[in-house]
Amino acid sequence: MGLKYKRILLKLSGEALQGNKNYGIDPEFLRRLAQEIKEVVKLGVQVAIVIGGGNIFRGVSGATQGMDRATADYMGMLATVINALALQDALEKEGLHTRVLTAIEMKEIAEPYIRRRAIRHLEKGRVVIFGAGTGNPFFTTDTAAALRAAEINADVLLKATKVDGIYTADPVKDKNAKKLDKVSYKEVITNGIKVMDSAAVSLCMENRIPIVVFDVRKEGNLAKVVKGEMVGSLVEGETL
Repeated sequence: MGLKYKRILLKLSGEALQGNKNYGIDPEFLRRLAQEIKEVVKLGVQVAIVIGGGNIFRGVSGATQGMDRATADYMGMLATVINALALQDALEKEGLHTRVLTAIEMKEIAEPYIRRRAIRHLEKGRVVIFGAGTGNPFFTTDTAAALRAAEINADVLLKATKVDGIYTADPVKDKNAKKLDKVSYKEVITNGIKVMDSAAVSLCMENRIPIVVFDVRKEGNLAKVVKGEMVGSLVEGETL
């Protein structure tokens, strides 16, 4: 089976790296994730990753506890860099050439984000991890993922989650929640469906970048998605 997507932007939440832990990074989950990414790289897929930092520090929750929002967001950006370095280490242990590019310059540990450089790394088969979000407070890592996907001309934005797609309600809290296999960008924004924040969805809509929401914890799902198999939920243009 051929590839449906040849250049992907994988959005990983910080919480995903927790695995079954309450905080921090689960080395076993990280190792398995690195193996999943290795499989798609072997298929010839160019892989870029945007990673969150919620497993270490979440800017919004810091702001709600009295901390200045901008300061809290910068702390959250630094947390994403910690995760990016951990993921880089796991990927390199699998033999993958990896580069971390950060929106906030910290040249001793990562390259500064330069669009052309990022694309060149991808063309050479390196996995590119984008850290520090957009480099600006008040923007989520979801928005950073949509922005980077547009900048590198990604074929798709893959939103890796702990659920197997988009539902009409929280499937954990509501047993009557129904899975939506396909929805339009406008339906997501108009109905307030919790996929990504509205700025991220709008960016994807403007640049015609499909979004696939899928369960990253299920082995083999990432490879299935890039091959075009029906995994998770798809967000794209208007649905009939």
